[in-house]
Amino acid sequence: MDSITAMAEQLGQRLQAIAAHVATAESCTGGGIAEAITRVAGSSAWFEAGFVTYSNEQKTRQLDVPPQLFEQVGAVSREVVEAMVSAARDKADARFAVAVSGIAGPGGGSEEKPVGTVWLAWCDGPSIHARRCHFLGDRQTVRLRTVEQALDGLLRLTAGENPSRG
Repeated sequence: MDSITAMAEQLGQRLQAIAAHVATAESCTGGGIAEAITRVAGSSAWFEAGFVTYSNEQKTRQLDVPPQLFEQVGAVSREVVEAMVSAARDKADARFAVAVSGIAGPGGGSEEKPVGTVWLAWCDGPSIHARRCHFLGDRQTVRLRTVEQALDGLLRLTAGENPSRG
């Protein structure tokens, strides 16, 4: 069993123990977090919904991200992932949620936001935590590392820790 599947299994055990559910809001991972979670048999008992909002238009349409945020701070920003995670939690009626937006490459980066820049946000009810990461490697590596970081943050959050540290 790979480490991502093991993390998803552990997350499921924790969520079932506290009778809680999780939702995902994904951009650069294209549904990879939800896929990892649903590899686990019985995940329907604790996984509510996954939103794959690759375009800014869909982030606004499906997750109510204010369009002006894209102009002000860009899609890969704390403000956008915090809006995404909050909406995913509310729309799925889940206690926990995770959201990601990043630049997986090979193009699309800038000096300010190079390829490999990813913002993640997690929430437990109204409490939101966000973290900026920079992952080195090709597109697949950036996406894989983002999925790992998202699951690690959910594990920390369900253990009562701050997922944005570490």
